[in-house]
Amino acid sequence: MALNLRQTVTDFLRARPEERFTARELAYWIFENLREACEEKRRNSRQDLSDNAELVQQLIAEISGIRPEIQKRFPQVRTTETRPRRYYWTTASEAAEVAKVESATPELAEKALSEHALYPLLCRFLHVEQGLYPKRIDEKRSTNRHGPNGNKWLYPDLVAMEDIGAEWDREIRACVQQAGAQRARLWSFEVKLLVNRSNVREVWFQAVSNSSWANFGYLVAADIQESAMKELRLLAASYGIGLIRLNAEDPSESEILIPARERPDIDWDACNRLALENTDFRDFISWVRQFHQTDNARVGDWDLPEAVE
Repeated sequence: MALNLRQTVTDFLRARPEERFTARELAYWIFENLREACEEKRRNSRQDLSDNAELVQQLIAEISGIRPEIQKRFPQVRTTETRPRRYYWTTASEAAEVAKVESATPELAEKALSEHALYPLLCRFLHVEQGLYPKRIDEKRSTNRHGPNGNKWLYPDLVAMEDIGAEWDREIRACVQQAGAQRARLWSFEVKLLVNRSNVREVWFQAVSNSSWANFGYLVAADIQESAMKELRLLAASYGIGLIRLNAEDPSESEILIPARERPDIDWDACNRLALENTDFRDFISWVRQFHQTDNARVGDWDLPEAVE
């Protein structure tokens, strides 16, 4: 029997709603469970698929190739912007997907990742992989003088300092310090669990609002739907905010999907407002000041992973 790959993939995902699979996992399932169809495909192929690994690799390539066609015909099939991409079937609207992860009950939060659980994972990625010194900005340490939602778009979830001369010779560091030249770059991060077409503009402009003061501003998400990527690239080109996909299972495998455009000067007026509204941010600025005075990046209680403190 001939293998109808489009129908097979669609039926497989529909029978397992909300479960996520890579193209490789789909290909291996097809190879193991539809062996007769796979053998016919092997016989009819113009390529040399005598090796099983080559046959599976061909299935992977074809699944990836027919993805746009499947999604056009079956909008319930969605994919994540991960590497490797994951396929899944859902009848929930994209707005409902956002609402689900943002309003999880305590019982559900025990089974699913919460936004707050992403912060230490992001700190690990920033320090270990990027060499930054991160600091969590806790909303509970804000004045909230403008009401419970008054600061929602004011301050970021995390900030970080980059010691740009960490690898410089001692004399160069001393010379730059004496000259009062730039020794650090400041980074700012807005963190979300999920970004899709339903919330892409809202979360992007939240990041623009609370992170444009820094040298580098980023939107960070654990789950980025492929459907939002075109809009994200257009927004990045216009506003300079970058995009990081945070791998919650292995932070070292996180990736900067869109590099932020560097702002040459810090917006100190914006920093002043942030410092007035939140004591965590005031501490962060204090540590940056002390770094410039002492040339010691470790001054301050940074949110560093325990293993590398």
